[in-house]
Amino acid sequence: MSILIEASRLYQLLEEPGRPVVVLDVRWTHDRPNGLDDYLAGHIPGAVYADLDTDLADIDPGDPQRGRHPLPDIGRLQETARGWGISAGSTVVVYDDNRSQGAARAWWLLRYAGVADVRLLDGGLAAWLAGGYKLDSGPVAAAPGDVTLTAGSLPVLTRADVLDFAREHLLLDARAAERYRGEQEPFDPKAGHVPGARNAPTLGNLGADDRFLTPEALRSRFEALGATEPTVGVYCGSGVTAAHLAIALTVAGYEPVLYPGSWSEWSNHDELPVATGPEPGGR
Repeated sequence: MSILIEASRLYQLLEEPGRPVVVLDVRWTHDRPNGLDDYLAGHIPGAVYADLDTDLADIDPGDPQRGRHPLPDIGRLQETARGWGISAGSTVVVYDDNRSQGAARAWWLLRYAGVADVRLLDGGLAAWLAGGYKLDSGPVAAAPGDVTLTAGSLPVLTRADVLDFAREHLLLDARAAERYRGEQEPFDPKAGHVPGARNAPTLGNLGADDRFLTPEALRSRFEALGATEPTVGVYCGSGVTAAHLAIALTVAGYEPVLYPGSWSEWSNHDELPVATGPEPGGR
């Protein structure tokens, strides 16, 4: 089953009578964490809004040592997913307007929670509009679903696992190069990277049209970074854009393992080592 879906195919699915398709609008950026107003102004017909900070992460993270986007309680996520209309057998399609970075979190989290058929709209909202398809405005009230979620359908790294993993496997840091090198850190208490991690900025997964590169091009990218075996670890600032990297790795034929706490958790633990500079081992 393909992870990515074309706008034309999504349109076809939405036109099929009786097809259980749930579309999630996950508009989110660091500067605009709540995209509800944009969603209400115009969204793919039938799409429901998913708030990344409150629906796709712990609603009250409280302790910074857990990171900025800790995973939500699976029972609460199940209640939320049912409110979106997700049932057993639903096809779920996620999209955003920010190079699929917020939508990637929704894809990964729902797959982690056991939803089998989750697709990401390749190219996001811009691809839908480029296809000449209309938008609707206002809220959407979905018919309640009955999905049952169970955590653990995708593998994860815990804080305790990360250093050993980096010694034995490739660990990729999805943040921008200046954050990886430790030259800049706008969000977290320390600058740098996990010792042993290599830098693979998220947006390198995309072409000029903000769509994912071909599987062959993505595989070449990851091979150049040292991906010689199926298992590859990924992290980012707070577990959001690492999901984007996880999608790209999956498309390329790898088996990503995501560290949900990511740098925002790691950098809040003074006992953990930090590397700086352009090399994995750092200074």
